[in-house]
Amino acid sequence: MSLQSEIEALWDRRDELGPASGDEAGIVRQAIELLDSGQARVAEMSPEGAVVVHEWLKKAVLLFFRVTAMEVTELGPFEYADRLPLKHGFEEAGVRVVPGASARWGSFLGRGVVMMPSYVNIGAYVGAGTMVDTWATVGSCAQIGAGVHLAGGVGIGGVLEPPQAAPVMIGDEANIGSRCMVTQGARVGAGAVLGEGCILNPSIPVIDAATGEELSRGVVPAWCVAVGATRPRAFAGGTFGLPCVLVIGRLEEGQRHSKARLEEILRDHGAGAGP
Repeated sequence: MSLQSEIEALWDRRDELGPASGDEAGIVRQAIELLDSGQARVAEMSPEGAVVVHEWLKKAVLLFFRVTAMEVTELGPFEYADRLPLKHGFEEAGVRVVPGASARWGSFLGRGVVMMPSYVNIGAYVGAGTMVDTWATVGSCAQIGAGVHLAGGVGIGGVLEPPQAAPVMIGDEANIGSRCMVTQGARVGAGAVLGEGCILNPSIPVIDAATGEELSRGVVPAWCVAVGATRPRAFAGGTFGLPCVLVIGRLEEGQRHSKARLEEILRDHGAGAGP
């Protein structure tokens, strides 16, 4: 049987499994090792731009919780009790991890990744040269491209169940501003910039400021500058502003982000300092 077939077979009888499941645990660990080393990914983009979810790998992550026992880990004065081990081998992988940062085994960090005090969960993929800044979190199975900046306090949501659900996808060279929340399988295209404090999920409309056209729900197009905004909606009790994301500028494809240019775009639209 292929490893995928073995995981699918274990999933069908998952209620029988527990920490004492020796051979089964070995099979699950093989799948998690593929995620940890970057040989496999929970999700990726197809050439047509669709999200392809490899459900069997998400099932492997869920099974890993079943077949792994709780263990206590002590590091200096700190004590942890968890089922999953932490990632290791950062120096060999060419990854810089500042004290206070942690990544679970089963996440992948590409060469040149920098983790300030931050957190990356199992199943997540973080591409080469990406900065995970202070107190940023990358949730389970989230897929982060290469050369991305996740600024301070950014929350990238995790999606484990149901296994077919698409995780958050952040394209190469995207810049996610401080305190943004990108959750529930939302997508940010390559090179896009989200201003500080944006909330993006599949129910949030993304609107072109130049035309008023709704471009999508929960998907910010590639190579654009977007900020959090509101739009009026009438209710029985009055008219209230509901959140949206407003595309206020476009960048040339492949253009590296110029902080001065981004600040100019944001100031012109009354959005304050850049991300």
